[in-house]
Amino acid sequence: MYKSFLVSINALCASLLWAQSPGQSKLSVHWEELTAADFKDGITRAQGTCLLPFGIMEKHGPHLPLGNDLLNVRYVALNAAQQEYAIVFPEYYFGQIFEAKHEAGTVAYSRGLQLQLLQETTDEMARNGCKKIIIVNGHGGNNSLLPFFAQTQLEASHDYVVYVLGITRSAPGEPKHKSNPATDMHAGESETSMSMIARPDLVHLDRAPQESGADQARLKLPEGLYTGIWWYARFPNHYAGEGAAATRELGEFEAKTWINGIVQAIRAVKADQESLRLQNEFYERSKHPLETPP
Repeated sequence: MYKSFLVSINALCASLLWAQSPGQSKLSVHWEELTAADFKDGITRAQGTCLLPFGIMEKHGPHLPLGNDLLNVRYVALNAAQQEYAIVFPEYYFGQIFEAKHEAGTVAYSRGLQLQLLQETTDEMARNGCKKIIIVNGHGGNNSLLPFFAQTQLEASHDYVVYVLGITRSAPGEPKHKSNPATDMHAGESETSMSMIARPDLVHLDRAPQESGADQARLKLPEGLYTGIWWYARFPNHYAGEGAAATRELGEFEAKTWINGIVQAIRAVKADQESLRLQNEFYERSKHPLETPP
């Protein structure tokens, strides 16, 4: 009996060790949490698809943290990747935010460095097997930067494809807003509601009324005429909307909508067999433009 007991104990220990072996453990979606061996398995499982959640460091009214965009976009990206497996790159906040340099805590890198660092980051991701990179934008100030970066991938040949996914929090059927949607742009009702889901511990809702998020309308120019000072002219407090109107109900809806949008994007990118083929065709033809068929 004693011998059979020992056999049973040994069998139990062996089964526990087997269950905890790297091959059987659940792969993390966090790039930085994977071992080198697990990273290889993760790239295979992700079909070479990786996410680069893109945030920023800037003031978010009087009530939200400086890294709010980064925290929110990583929250939805990580949740989406757990539903449709993809490897998620570590915290990235090296984007465009010159319009907030007058506010404490803002980190604004030079325009050349922004593009160089992003290019080297995607190059390094691709060298490690990420042949399909989805940049998930979480900051409105990157709305022009990121599509431009994607366009610049045609300047020289790359063996990978860059996709850009914009902020997709809104959808039909969302709860009715309490504030004016026209000025609900930055640290207002929607963004604060989202933050109440992603990082409720960092939301100071009681501070939201301490500053005005109203449009100051200090610049009058014809429609279609653009200048970079437009944001400061309208919202010098770097606050647009009414954060105090935020609700968890709205936040839950927007978080779910955003996560679902990323999940769909991951699936579409995994299924995409044309972008890289067309990209390679373009690279080859661009070497000999006079031979391109009319």
